[in-house]
Amino acid sequence: MTAEPVATETGRDFIRDIIEADLDSGKHSRIVTRFPPEPNGYLHLGHAKSIALNFGIAQEFSGRCHLRFDDTNPTREEQEYIDSIQADVRWLGYDWGSDLFYASDYFDRLYEWAEALIRSGHAYVDDQSQADIRARRGTLTEPGQNSPFRDRTVDENLDLFRRMKAGEFPNGARVLRAKIDMASGNINLRDPVLYRILHAHHPRTGSKWSIYPSYDYAHGQSDAIEGITHSICTLEFEDHRPLYDWLLDKLPVPSKPHQYEFARLNLTYTLLSKRVLTMLVRDGHVAGWDDPRMPTIVGLKRRGVPSEAVREFIKRIGVAKANSVVDLGMLDFSIRECLNRIAQRRMAVLRPLKVVITNYPEGQTEELEAVNHPDDPAAGTRRIAFSREIYIERDDFMENPPKKFFRLAPGNEVRLRYAYFIKCTDVVKNAAGEVVELRCTYDPATRGGNAPDGRKVKATMHWLSAAHSKPAEIRIYNQLFLNAAPDAANFTGDLNPQSLEILSEARIEPAIAAANSTEAMQFERQGYFVRDADSTPDRPVFNRTIGLRDTFAKEVGGKS
Repeated sequence: MTAEPVATETGRDFIRDIIEADLDSGKHSRIVTRFPPEPNGYLHLGHAKSIALNFGIAQEFSGRCHLRFDDTNPTREEQEYIDSIQADVRWLGYDWGSDLFYASDYFDRLYEWAEALIRSGHAYVDDQSQADIRARRGTLTEPGQNSPFRDRTVDENLDLFRRMKAGEFPNGARVLRAKIDMASGNINLRDPVLYRILHAHHPRTGSKWSIYPSYDYAHGQSDAIEGITHSICTLEFEDHRPLYDWLLDKLPVPSKPHQYEFARLNLTYTLLSKRVLTMLVRDGHVAGWDDPRMPTIVGLKRRGVPSEAVREFIKRIGVAKANSVVDLGMLDFSIRECLNRIAQRRMAVLRPLKVVITNYPEGQTEELEAVNHPDDPAAGTRRIAFSREIYIERDDFMENPPKKFFRLAPGNEVRLRYAYFIKCTDVVKNAAGEVVELRCTYDPATRGGNAPDGRKVKATMHWLSAAHSKPAEIRIYNQLFLNAAPDAANFTGDLNPQSLEILSEARIEPAIAAANSTEAMQFERQGYFVRDADSTPDRPVFNRTIGLRDTFAKEVGGKS
């Protein structure tokens, strides 16, 4: 993450090439894709890639994209997640129209098809425990062992399966398994579980069901019911495709969708494991799913990342067949590029140092004109107050500066943006020897920032009038992990202790404090910021979306 990547247009990808060929050949007259999240958590950047691909393809090829909730595990699903997923998809700029579905819509038909598998001799009820099933499954080099219940008669299997449905047995007592091949080289074909007993209240079907289908069983059949033409999954489902096809071949489904796999998103300095993200929230390492340090969509939104930047990032990285790791700098570049174009400019002093301009008249105030966006004249200007006492950034002063330090120092002259040249004449310290105030003089002839005699200064600094600026809390968010490749098994060891810095004494322009806007803005020379939901009229709170430059890689010394 040492240099920002150059923006390039992505070309066609293999998924789009397949779809175009299918349409040209007449295999399909209309494309139907789907995004099938489990409503058991919040979406993250990896999901955003899948959303953009599935909905984007539907838009590009005048097709449809369904939003289908895979709600087959009622113990982990909540309406909160359903609502957040719908909001996230819309925030990213996509809409499913009337094509909103749930796997639970198909529970009756899925059950009927499961009985059909039993009648055709392709499924059986197994009384083994989960541990016994796992022990007999075999390994990548050793075949599995047949269940002692594998050769039950059709009638016995139907009777037991119906009694499972009726709720006669406790959780874990029995499962329904497909009868395929326990010696298969693909472990997913070693008699996978199709149904398990689960006495739990379902958010949509209530207490109707005591058995629930597995993802592998419900997924492909739901695709077939909905007429999905291209079932696009991430690469970890490639080994599941033979089972996907086996079930479609053995059942009287109304259509035969095909599964295609693409590489999932992997980012440096980021973990997209749902398990890790859940533990980060549960164990208090972050403030919640929408913590701006989280790679969740709600976290990105709260941090002020524009949805346009996320879509552009996904477009840049493209769609590949092989897994790889994307430099986080690609995302940062997309964010900066977008915000630079749309964010209006304001001034804020994050770590204030007081300056008294000794030759400026006491009690006098004047208004200066400042531009709202240097590249957009239509954005107009605003008025900012200037007075005898101002605040500058503490980092913009050094009492004993190195040779190439051009900002404020004793005897050094600098430009105050939109205002005047000032020169430091005196340094005031407290009893501990800390600099608490500067005394400066100004040149009245340099109003607006230029000297009539043509003399030049090498630094331009932002500032705020002490009397007119407003207090604010600023939250500086940095990378959550110090390691470019954090260890998912021991992620706490890679956490960045400096991932959040809270500046409680910052000062902002009155225009910032007065506007209750959620639009991103650039604090000049500082970065891009957005108002946080924690803001109150008396105490505005702003989150840093991203700095103007990438300094994180230098600070961590390229640790990997």
